[in-house]
Amino acid sequence: MEPYVGEIRLFAGNYAPQGWSLCNGQLLSIGGNEVLYSLIGTTYGGDGHTTFALPNFQSRVVVHQGQNSENGSNYVIGQMGGAESVSLISAQLPAHTHQVKASSLEGTTPSPENAVWAKKIQYSTHPPNSTMNTINVSSVGGNSPHDNVMPFLTISYIIALSGIYPSFE
Repeated sequence: MEPYVGEIRLFAGNYAPQGWSLCNGQLLSIGGNEVLYSLIGTTYGGDGHTTFALPNFQSRVVVHQGQNSENGSNYVIGQMGGAESVSLISAQLPAHTHQVKASSLEGTTPSPENAVWAKKIQYSTHPPNSTMNTINVSSVGGNSPHDNVMPFLTISYIIALSGIYPSFE
C-alpha cells in the first residue's frame, strides 16, 4: 500500500526506508520536494524560498493540536516546547529547615547506622545532645542541569516524501 505524501509513521529502524525520511528537523530543498512542501510549507522551519524543514520529533512527546481541556493551553501545529535538561533554582527546591542532630561527645562507632554525628570518631550511639552548626549544612550542587526526559523506548518517526497526494474532499 502506497503512503500518502507527508504521512508520518513510527518505525523501529535507525534509518529511513526508501521514499521516507526521519522526522529529525532536517532542512530539505524545496526543489525536488515540491509536493511535500505544498503540504507542510514552513510549519516546521526553513526559509520558504529554497528550504523547508521536516518535523523534529527527537526527544519530544507528540501531542495533538488544539486546546487542552484541563488547563486551557492552546497547541498549534509545529509548536515545540520543553527541554531535555533543566537547571533548578533555589526557589524550586523544597525547604530544608530542620537542624541536623549531633553529639558533642566523642564518637563511639565508625558506622552511621542508628547513630548521629559526633566528635573525632565520626558517629556516636549516644542520644544527640546538640545540633550541627547551620554553616555546615547548606545547599549543594553546581547549578548543573539535570535530565528532564520521560522514560522512553527508542523508536523513530518517519515521513513519506512521495506517494499519493492526499485529497481534501
